[in-house]
Amino acid sequence: MPDITRFASPWLLLLLLAPLLLALQRFLARQRYRPAALRYSDVRLVLPPRPSWRQRARPILPALRLVALALLIVALARPQAGNAREVVFGEGIDIAIVLDISGSMAALDFEPNRLGAAKAVIRDFIRQRQYDRIGLVVFASEAFSQVPPTLDYQVLERVLDETQVSWDIGLDSGTAIGLGLANAANMLRDSKAESRVIVLLTDGANNSGQIDPLTAAEIARALDIRVYTIGAARPGPAPLPFPDGRIEYRDSEIDEETLRQIADITGGLYFRAEDSAGLQQIYDTINTLERSKVEVKRFTRYTELAPWFIIPAVFLLTLEVLLRKTILRTIP
Repeated sequence: MPDITRFASPWLLLLLLAPLLLALQRFLARQRYRPAALRYSDVRLVLPPRPSWRQRARPILPALRLVALALLIVALARPQAGNAREVVFGEGIDIAIVLDISGSMAALDFEPNRLGAAKAVIRDFIRQRQYDRIGLVVFASEAFSQVPPTLDYQVLERVLDETQVSWDIGLDSGTAIGLGLANAANMLRDSKAESRVIVLLTDGANNSGQIDPLTAAEIARALDIRVYTIGAARPGPAPLPFPDGRIEYRDSEIDEETLRQIADITGGLYFRAEDSAGLQQIYDTINTLERSKVEVKRFTRYTELAPWFIIPAVFLLTLEVLLRKTILRTIP
C-alpha cells in the first residue's frame, strides 16, 4: 500500500473511539463477572468442566468485528496518497565556466592554492543554480571542453573535483585565454537559451594558442554571449611549488587590461580577486546578476486508498459470520 499523505475527512477518525470503547466495555465486563458462592463438601462437585477449544476461540468473533469496524472507519475518513509534480515555466540560463589550469594556478597565495580555491567557489556556485545548464572548459597551453552544458550537476562536480594543474596531467604550462574563451563560445553557439554566459577565471596573461583573447571576445559578442572575467592572484610575489619539490616566488602576471576589454566587448564585468573570500564574493555577485526567469508550480494528485481498508474489513466480517455459523456456532 502506498504511504498515506493525508485524510480527506480526518474528523471521522474520531469514530475510532467507538470500537475502542466497545472493546474496553467487554474487557471490564469479563473482569467483573464472578460465579455465585455455595457451600459443598467436595469442591470437585462444583468445578466447571475444562473449556473446549471452541469456547476458548469464541472471543475471536467480537475481535474480528471490532477490527473490521475500525478499518471501515479509516476508509470513511478517505486516506489518500499524494503524487507531487513540479511544472517549470520559462527557461534557465546556459553557462560555460572557463578555468585556467596552468602551472601558476598552484601558487599558494590562496587557500589551499589558486586552483583549489577556484574549484571550491565554483562548486558552491553550481550548487546555487537549479534550472541552468552549466558546462566546463579548462585551459593551459591548450583548451579542453570537459563537460558540455548540462543539468547533471553531479557529473559536473565530479569532473571539477578531478581537475588538476597542467603539469600534474602532462600538459605544457602556458595560458591560452583566447583559446579557452573561443572553446566556451563554441560550446554555447547552438544554445537556444534566452541568456548565455561565460565566466572565465585566470591568474595570468595570454601567451599560448592561436586565438587572440579580443578576437575570441568578438566571437562571443557576435553570438550574444556575455563574458564575466576574473583575475585571481594577490599583488606581489607568491610561493609556487613545482613537481620536483622546488618552491619559487613569482609575481602575478594578470593582464587586467585585456580581461577588462573582454568584459566590456561582451557586456559583462571584470573582477579582481586577491583571496578566497574575495573570490567567493565575486561568484556570489555573478550568481545574483544572472538569475533564471523560471516559475515553478507544484501540483499534487491524490489517489484514494480506501479500498486498501474496505477489502480487509469485508474479509474479516465475512470470516466472522462464517465462523459464527459453523465451527464457533453457539447453540441456544
